[in-house]
Amino acid sequence: MKLSRTVEYAVQAVLQLAQHDEKGTPVPCSHLASEGMMPERFLLQILRGLVTHGILSSTRGVDGGYALKRDPREISLLELIEAVDGPLKPGPTTSAGMPEVTQKAIADALSEVTKTLRRQLGAIKLTSLMTPPAKNGDGHEVHG
Repeated sequence: MKLSRTVEYAVQAVLQLAQHDEKGTPVPCSHLASEGMMPERFLLQILRGLVTHGILSSTRGVDGGYALKRDPREISLLELIEAVDGPLKPGPTTSAGMPEVTQKAIADALSEVTKTLRRQLGAIKLTSLMTPPAKNGDGHEVHG
């Protein structure tokens, strides 16, 4: 499975917000874009979609920006993918030269694969994708 560029940017931005979330302050789109080397206008569209799907909250104004709406332990990779690209579902299997019984068998098999994929992606939470904080030689966290 290959993630679309849009999903990759969404995951990257949400992970950045999860790392910043400890401070509890909204992060401007411009900061996320520059830190993650993403095009700002494109990222802004993605972030707005994530707000619509209840993954992020947005705050207007000088001190505005985006923040996670829920704990990163509650947000799954499946949720992010579907918020950006729509529901995961098997594609059509119709082929003019294929017997109907074969088409049904393929459709059933793809449906099972999709169910398994949804379950596995649903089990992957943001926290499992986050980079652990760097440690110095004494084992203490290094804050950049």
